[in-house]
Amino acid sequence: MNSRYAVKESFLTLQGEGIQAGRRAVFIRFAGCNLWNGREADREQAVCRFCDTDFVGIEGENGGRFSARELADQAYQLWLGGLEKRYQDIPPFAVLTGGEPLLQVDNALLEALKMHGFEIAIETNGTQPVPEGVDWVCMSPKAGGEIVLEKGNEIKLVWPQIGIDIEGLEQLDFDHYLIQPMDSDQSEAHLQEAIAFVMKRPLWRLSVQTHKLIGVK
Repeated sequence: MNSRYAVKESFLTLQGEGIQAGRRAVFIRFAGCNLWNGREADREQAVCRFCDTDFVGIEGENGGRFSARELADQAYQLWLGGLEKRYQDIPPFAVLTGGEPLLQVDNALLEALKMHGFEIAIETNGTQPVPEGVDWVCMSPKAGGEIVLEKGNEIKLVWPQIGIDIEGLEQLDFDHYLIQPMDSDQSEAHLQEAIAFVMKRPLWRLSVQTHKLIGVK
C-alpha cells in the first residue's frame, strides 16, 4: 500500500484525447515514469523518447505528496469547482495519468476515489498491471516497453514509432484502437502518415490532441 502519493499536478479540464475526448474530467498527474526519467539529458537513451509531458517533481498546480484520502478529497473539490447544484449528482470523472501512474496507483487510492463516486480512467504505457476498480483503461504502448496488459478499453498508439509490433497489438483484447500523430516539428507529416495508416488498417481510427487544438490544459 502506498502511504503517500507523489503528484506532479491535478486540475479540472476536458479530456483531450481518445474515445473520451471532450468529457469534463479531473486530471491527476503522478510523478515518475519507468520508461524515461524526465531529464532532457537522458531522453535519447530512454525507451520512450517522445514524451511531451512534464512529470518530474511535485511542484505543479495542486501538486505535492498526499495520502489516499487527501488526494481523493482534493480531486472531488476540483470536480465541484464551478458546478451548478443541479449537476452535482452526475458521477465525477477522474483521469489518472503521468508519467506512469501505475507505479503508484493502488487499491487504497481507488477505494478513496470511489467513496466520492468517481468513475476512474487510467492512462498507462501497459508495462504495469492494472488493479481492480479502474473503470476505463487506456494503454499507450511504447516500442521497447514490455507490455503486460492484455485487455482494456482503448489502445492509443502515438505514431510513428519504429519497431512497434502492430500485429501483436491487434491480437490484444481492447475495445478501441486509436492512432495519434506524434506532436513534434514534423506534426503535419505525422498526421498524414497516421491518416494513411487508418486507411490501410480499418480496425484503427484517428485520434488527435483536441486539447491542444482548442487551447486547454
